[in-house]
Amino acid sequence: MSKVVNPPTVVVQSDADLLAKATAARIVTRLVDAQALRGTASVVLTGGGIGIAVLSELAKAPARDAIDWRRVDVWWGDERFLPAGDPERNETQARAALLDHVPVPAERVHVMPAPGGPDGDDPEAGARRYAEELRAAAGGGADAPPFDVCLLGVGPDAHVASLFPELPAMYETERTVVAVHGSPKPPPVRVSLTLPAIRGSREVWLLAAGESKADAVHLALGKAGPVQVPAAGARGRSRTLFLLDHAAASALPPGLYVPGH
Repeated sequence: MSKVVNPPTVVVQSDADLLAKATAARIVTRLVDAQALRGTASVVLTGGGIGIAVLSELAKAPARDAIDWRRVDVWWGDERFLPAGDPERNETQARAALLDHVPVPAERVHVMPAPGGPDGDDPEAGARRYAEELRAAAGGGADAPPFDVCLLGVGPDAHVASLFPELPAMYETERTVVAVHGSPKPPPVRVSLTLPAIRGSREVWLLAAGESKADAVHLALGKAGPVQVPAAGARGRSRTLFLLDHAAASALPPGLYVPGH
């Protein structure tokens, strides 16, 4: 796994709406900077209420056009193993919120597997295929690209992507993508990036809004291990941000975070 260089930075906004707007603005700046430096940019999307709210705000932001969307690769941190177009799929929600409104080429939208696709109804085969897609995009023998931004929502149990406490995926040290069975959140079958893939990201941004996330955030920023607290293991190579609203930060000491502006 990639070495963590810097401790996380915690930024707190007053409420969830402002958090979504501020995160959308950060995405614009980050992807524009990445394109200026390397010509292309890559982002890993997340689902959930705040994750989709961020994408909706990005779609509405006039500054979104500063990004050359033709040179953005879009990936997902996880996906519910449901048929293509199912309203519960992260992909379906992301398309409605953002991707249908910006000119990202279809070949740059790297959709996670669905039943009835090229892998049939086998989530393990789908996970292997997505891992191969990551490897091909990374090049140079690497297992996954160094994503410019990896967005992750934090669940009340401190899960990120579909990495839930103490499930087998939390013990994965080599594979970049796995099928997840027995998810405590429906549906039970999912496909997820693993910590080795997440930790290869240049930046990891963990999003949390609402008081129900406060204990999880507190644990993730403490000394807990990632097997019990997956969010504690999600760190970027260059930077890790915890982007929170006041309710999600309510269990943290004030000196631990930077107020948003």
